This record gives sequence, structure tokens and C-alpha cells, in this order.
Amino acid sequence: MAAAPLILIGAGGHALVVAEACRALDRPILGVLDDRADSPAITRLGLARLGGLRDVPPSSTWILCVGNVHTRAELIAALKAPSTAEPVVHPSAVIAPSATLGVGVFVGPRAVVHSFANVDAHAIINTGAIIEHDCVVGRNTHVAPGSVVAGSTSIGTDCLLGVGCRVLPRLHVGDGCTIGAGSVVLRDVPSNSRVVGVPARSMNAR
Repeated sequence: MAAAPLILIGAGGHALVVAEACRALDRPILGVLDDRADSPAITRLGLARLGGLRDVPPSSTWILCVGNVHTRAELIAALKAPSTAEPVVHPSAVIAPSATLGVGVFVGPRAVVHSFANVDAHAIINTGAIIEHDCVVGRNTHVAPGSVVAGSTSIGTDCLLGVGCRVLPRLHVGDGCTIGAGSVVLRDVPSNSRVVGVPARSMNAR
């Protein structure tokens, strides 16, 4: 059965990446929701603007295309029409048969999700990111380009793992955490923490 046409919520830079993946998959896009008529997915890709960010039609199939984790979390809480969108997985990504992807997940070009990993709803596994075996990635967490989450690690909900960061095996990163770009995480990270550096050290809690 063919996938239902997608509505992209957000029409900025991340929407360009999701839209190009959809086109590579021959997955139809109904249009975008964005508060601005001059956003890139509208002006550069020519996608139809269907309304504002929160104007989600009932029974529609949508995927979040906003990169900012906090904005995404606010939208998930505000939207009254839950998404039933199957994950959008770029054709160059590698997904192990035993891995699980939740509703509305995006997996970018050359990303890898290994054996028995579980990626929860609305998460982003961005370009070239690697999720190793037996990992858990929480709802609405953004694993930025080039990041590596080593085996048997769990990442909480609403987290941002910055570009090129590394999280070592069998660690736990709590909910609402930010891991700075290029950081190397050597120990568990409590919820609502910001850590940066090599090795990663705590900054002020949000």
C-alpha cells in the first residue's frame, strides 16, 4: 500500500532535507505548514503552503520538519491531530531489520541504525549519525549530523546531541539534555543537563 501524502510541519532548512528524502523515495508531499510564506521549502522547492504551523487538518499524516528540539516539543504538545506518519528514511541510510523506528521519525542520508536499536516517535537521526546496537533514542530527540551513540546506550526524550558528538557504550543520558557539538560523553548525564567538551563536563542546568 502506498504511503499517504505527507504534510511537512515547518518549511525551513530541515524541511529541505526531509523533502529531498521524500522525493528520493517517491513519497508524495501534500504541502507544508509554516507561519511564513517565504520559508525555504516554499520558495526554493515550490511546495504549497497549506497554513500556519498549528493548522494541522484532522486525520492528516504529518511529520515535524523543525530542527529545534524545544519548538518541536511545543508543537507536539499543541497539535490536536496525532500523526500516523511512517518514518521517512533516506534511501542511503542503513536500518537493521531488528531495529524499531517510531511514528514520524526521520533518518537522514548515510545514517545507520544498528541491530535492536529503538528510536522513538518524532526523533531525528540526522545525516551520517550512527546509532549502535541495543540503543534507545527517546521521543523527539535530535541526533545531529555525524554523531555516534555507542552500543547499549539510552538517550532520553527531547534531547539534542550536537554535531559530531560521541556517547560511549552503556551510558544513560536523561530527558531534556543538550550534548555540545564535538563533545565526548564518558559518564551518565542527568536529566535537563548541558554538557560540553572532551571529556564532556556539565554546564548550567536548563
